[in-house]
Amino acid sequence: MIRIPFAAPLGLLLLTAMGCQKTKDTTDVAEKRTVFFDTSGMDTTVAPGDDFFSYANGGWVKTTKIPDDQTSWGAFNLLYEGNQKKTKAILDEAAASKATKGSAEQKVGDFYASGMDSAAIEKRGFDPVKPQMARIAALTNYKEALRYMAADSANRGGELFGLYVGADDRQSTLNRLNFYQSGLSLPEKEYYTRTDTESKKIRAAFLVYVAKLFTLTGVDTLTARKKADAILAFETKLAQAHKTAADLRDPVANYHKLSVGELTKQMPALDWKTFLTTMGLTTDTVLVGQPAYYQALNKELPAIPIDLLKDKMTFGLIDNNASSLSQDFATARFEFYNKTLNGQPVQPARWKRIARTVDASLGELLGQLWVGKYFTAEAKERMLTLVDNLQKVYRDRINKLDWMAPETKKVALVKLDKFVRKIGYPDKWKDYSDVTIQRDDYFGNVQQARMHEWRENLAKVNKPVDKAEWGMTPPTVNAYANPTNNEIVFPAGILQFPFFDPNADDAINYGAIGMVIGHEMTHLFDDQGRQYDASGNLRDWWTKADADKFNAKAKMVVDQYNGYTVLDNLHLNGRLTLGENLADLGGITLAYDAFKLTDQGKSGTKIDGFTPDQRFFLGFAQVWREKVRPEAERTGVQTDPHSPGKFRVNGPLANFEPFYKVFNVKPGQKLYKPEAAMAKVW
Repeated sequence: MIRIPFAAPLGLLLLTAMGCQKTKDTTDVAEKRTVFFDTSGMDTTVAPGDDFFSYANGGWVKTTKIPDDQTSWGAFNLLYEGNQKKTKAILDEAAASKATKGSAEQKVGDFYASGMDSAAIEKRGFDPVKPQMARIAALTNYKEALRYMAADSANRGGELFGLYVGADDRQSTLNRLNFYQSGLSLPEKEYYTRTDTESKKIRAAFLVYVAKLFTLTGVDTLTARKKADAILAFETKLAQAHKTAADLRDPVANYHKLSVGELTKQMPALDWKTFLTTMGLTTDTVLVGQPAYYQALNKELPAIPIDLLKDKMTFGLIDNNASSLSQDFATARFEFYNKTLNGQPVQPARWKRIARTVDASLGELLGQLWVGKYFTAEAKERMLTLVDNLQKVYRDRINKLDWMAPETKKVALVKLDKFVRKIGYPDKWKDYSDVTIQRDDYFGNVQQARMHEWRENLAKVNKPVDKAEWGMTPPTVNAYANPTNNEIVFPAGILQFPFFDPNADDAINYGAIGMVIGHEMTHLFDDQGRQYDASGNLRDWWTKADADKFNAKAKMVVDQYNGYTVLDNLHLNGRLTLGENLADLGGITLAYDAFKLTDQGKSGTKIDGFTPDQRFFLGFAQVWREKVRPEAERTGVQTDPHSPGKFRVNGPLANFEPFYKVFNVKPGQKLYKPEAAMAKVW
């Protein structure tokens, strides 16, 4: 997956600087570009061999201001902002129409209208959660609390049980109920124990936030603070049993298939049979990613005072729904999660927040309307051609690997030949007929969508995996690889400039979306993906010698990124970011080889004064341009498996000989490595 480096929408007029021209077509105002690389954003005072990111983007970085409603700004944000405006046009039209009850237009239009009715939302305050608060308040022991969490149809598992339904890693055609570590409000376990100034500041702000939510419901200030202190102390205990973000990346170490009987024997206090029965499930087998967390929960839950448990549940209820309540709740949530953790000064406009919620809630209803208006058959065909070309290159590279044995290559090639590509939107749309959307009930609409999602997912338990299903909505500016389906997926939302434009020259398209395609392909063979076979099953199909060689190459990448720093000497985590860094290296390698097979790739014709090869690398660097607030960068380094944009450009290129030749990189320059020190995998 490629990181979405923003917490909310965007707004810079970079397209104008890139030569955007507008012409009328038969449906909307369409952007027809004649210039596809932003030469004005370069900083040619920087040598390409010292810092290619800054050479390609330094002028833009110097002059760009991050909008106040953003945590970062860059190519992703620009595209997301444009997509949100397209989404708004659809939602405005749907909300103003007299659409047939139950139609896609009615549901997305009324959902959007209900969210935009701020007067009605303000009038209700926190009334929508009062019934659930009362039910929590009536609980008398932890066993009743467990049953409540299992029965919560809009939030199965509540605040302490993390669960989802997905393919069994070792039996990829079958869906299982999966449990994972949960119970924390801060981003990950080390936020509870680090003693640096920033971590202490975040914990202090968290206490203020928790207390604020309680005081907004009528609790006095002193009592609210005591509740906050106790909740933080409880979460700190749970955090001790959590795995780190880097440790969660090992699929074998995080796979535990257990019968309900075994779960009950190991963790009797959690009363697993009753918990699952209350959810409406009769399954005998589940997957538990991190048993240590549930063993800790088994120990802690009976021991903590019931009032503390109820406070934790009440806080979680309000926290999860704050954005759907009156503005004082939404603002409190924003102040902590967006401003404190990520440095975002102000909230985005209301329409942006509601549009995003509609996409998250009714994504494939909105998606049907979205792709009908904004995604062409021509774009899909061009993408399929790009994917085919990169697949051919990958096959050739695997065949020529000097470090992999023939028996391992054989299985790798079968996997490569069998991978599925999904472009633009699903062939089969999800059914939302069980969702009733009311124009005057925003909170209820959000709950309806959540309950629908849970009904849809629980119905899949122990049923065959639907390989046609998508994990992202069509307007999404992102892409992903799913190893259990052996697939790569590109929503329509990312298949637009600057990542992709049917009118752009091959150098730009291969450097931008071509690299992203190669990135996702490589994920199927990165340190995690390589452990899954052609059918998507987690099994060891490598010879030991080949696995050892791969791990040695991967360690070079880990060491390389461990050496990069941001802010005040904050080091990147090479283990946490390994998969994405391998995918970036593979992405640029495959995209370049595929580009060299095109007519432009074989020519020397310059555009904007740059050779085709130079434009390829500049187009690549342009899509990873970003400027990030310090708070967001700190949070990202500690929790995000993606490296910051600068290192997504410079890191792979430091290992890529063609880049050295194209930009004359010499010994003594900062990106230069002797060939023996270069990390080369695929």
